[in-house]
Amino acid sequence: MKVITYNVNGIRSAISKNWLGWLQATDADVICLQEIKCTPDQLVDILLLEQMGYQHYWNPAVKKGYSGTAIFTKHTPKHVEYGCGIEDYDREGRVIRVDFEHCSVMSTYFPSGSSGEERQKFKFKFLDDFQEYIDRLKLEYPRLVICGDLNICHRAIDIHNPKSNANSSGFLPAERDWMEQFINSGFIDSFRYFNSEPHNYTWWSFRAGARGKNLGWRIDYNMVSEGLRDNLKRASILPEARHSDHCPVLLELAF
Repeated sequence: MKVITYNVNGIRSAISKNWLGWLQATDADVICLQEIKCTPDQLVDILLLEQMGYQHYWNPAVKKGYSGTAIFTKHTPKHVEYGCGIEDYDREGRVIRVDFEHCSVMSTYFPSGSSGEERQKFKFKFLDDFQEYIDRLKLEYPRLVICGDLNICHRAIDIHNPKSNANSSGFLPAERDWMEQFINSGFIDSFRYFNSEPHNYTWWSFRAGARGKNLGWRIDYNMVSEGLRDNLKRASILPEARHSDHCPVLLELAF
């Protein structure tokens, strides 16, 4: 199973940059999207998506043009779960999950705290609530793949300038500690499972030619529960895809 996570920063914008052509070439089984910024009725290309063999499930935010997650899949899921049951996060469309026979795949879009103190507090509350939610969920669904934009760089290797960003949202000590604890609770950072090299990023600022200079952050992940360790086959970052300020991250599982 080939799974890709991609924060598209507006799916309609990405489609205007030949995103559908890219998707067809990747032939992904499951693609987890974040920051879709639209509802399915606003997407004029939905028939093309279906002709490519994708079923599509959406959890847009209540607020128009904001946030939202979706999952496109070539395999019919046994169940689709919209949201996590917490209204503050479900209003922003931050979680959607599909359950298959061999595993469950979740698309998540963690809040950013970069706009100010209030949203940083919201982010920290989300982190605590999400951990509790996953701890419960794992009891029923132990074979979990959690894909998405987690808006956190785990370690210094995951950010281009750790010293100057030491007090930046997304690289705060408390956020990094949360990530460490989350992994220790029973998850594998699939990219780092296969690749320990520096300078691998998934997001770049639009400013100062950051992408061309590879001055980036690794904030997009495919986290795999320990129950799927033996099914890990390959993981990689795909920086050549340029439909967004993020790039996609690939995970391959063998069943």
